[in-house]
Parts: sequence; C-alpha cells; structure tokens
Amino acid sequence: MKSIAVASDQKRVCGHFGHCETFEIFQTEGGKIISEKSVPNPGHKPGFLPNFLHDSGVNVIISGGMGGGAVDIFEEHGMEVVLGAEGNSREVVEAYLAGTLKAEGSVCEEHNH
Repeated sequence: MKSIAVASDQKRVCGHFGHCETFEIFQTEGGKIISEKSVPNPGHKPGFLPNFLHDSGVNVIISGGMGGGAVDIFEEHGMEVVLGAEGNSREVVEAYLAGTLKAEGSVCEEHNH
C-alpha cells in the first residue's frame, strides 16, 4: 500500500506546497485508489509540514511547487517528491499511478523563511 498526498486548493493541485488549503491523501494499492481523505493544512512553518506528512504515513507528495528545505526533509525521510503537477488532485494521482503524470517542476528559490 502507498499513501500519496496532494497539496490542494479546492481539490486542485496547489501551486505552492506550504500554502495549500488541504492535503488530499489517497491510499493506493495495486495501482488503484482505495480511499481518499482531505486533511486541512495545519499551518506553514519551516520544516513542520514534511514531518507532519511523514508522521501521517505519506510516501509520496505531489505539488505544483515547493521550497528546497521541504524537499530536503522529504528526501531525508525517503519520501518521493513530485513537483510541477497541475489539475484535479484525484486525476493527478491516477496519472501518477498509471505512469503518465507530466510533472516537470523545480524547487522554489524565492523563500525568505
């Protein structure tokens, strides 16, 4: 089983991970979504959200963009980071599972945290 979180605003991929309204968290098995829940963003503090999602059992994070510090923490936890995604959160996860997700994002460099 794999747990995939999508940084979302109104069930669409958010352009910036830390500023999303919710994390849409999808439990997947055998390449299929078996459950979905919406978790409100508990607050954007440097370093907090990657640890929060890791502690919630997430294996993969999908977002439009993300700062380098967050990417580093996710990678330290062995979590996959997918940046540059756009569109409906569920459809993005389905594309990820099918191996057809076009996500060519880069790390945000304009953070003053």
